[in-house]
Amino acid sequence: MVYNVESRHFLCNLLHAGVKYSMCNTPTRKKMRLEGYDYSRAGCYFITICVKNRQELLGRIVGDGVLDVPYCDLSETGKLVDSQMRDMSYLYEDKWIEKYVIMPNHVHMMVVVERKDGSPRVLDGTSRTPSPTTNAAIPSFVSTLKRYINKNCGVGLWQRSYHDHIIRNEAEYQKIWQYIEENPARWKEDCYFAANA
Repeated sequence: MVYNVESRHFLCNLLHAGVKYSMCNTPTRKKMRLEGYDYSRAGCYFITICVKNRQELLGRIVGDGVLDVPYCDLSETGKLVDSQMRDMSYLYEDKWIEKYVIMPNHVHMMVVVERKDGSPRVLDGTSRTPSPTTNAAIPSFVSTLKRYINKNCGVGLWQRSYHDHIIRNEAEYQKIWQYIEENPARWKEDCYFAANA
């Protein structure tokens, strides 16, 4: 849109008439993070990151019974994701992945933040991760994880954002732990399952 006096008057008239109008005419993104919450606080967070367009690139669910417990048979891309998930706990002293499951098109994880001095672990005298700013411990952790996986896979694998839930007590912790544990067995009921999307 070319901005000139006529377009400015047009926009002003729309606004005075009560019409909501965006300069770009694009929808406004919903804020995903809890407003005002300090994501650098000590605690446990339930995080879900999804593959772009929910493509099932990370593996496939196999097993269908009590004796054959369902699990995600990882693809080569899924194996790279698994390797990076394991490595993330070594990059920081104060943040680690407590539990995770890789599904065909998403990953669930519980991330623990233990606040000490707020800086990432230094390896061989240099930091391999960006220093988190105030309130950025979880966002920087997820960003680093996604960036490293994308680099190792050679492609932008993930959707732009991620889902998070602040685990507030032991009962929630146990419920989410069980949810992660049983997720492969409930794949066809999962909201990320392609037929349910």
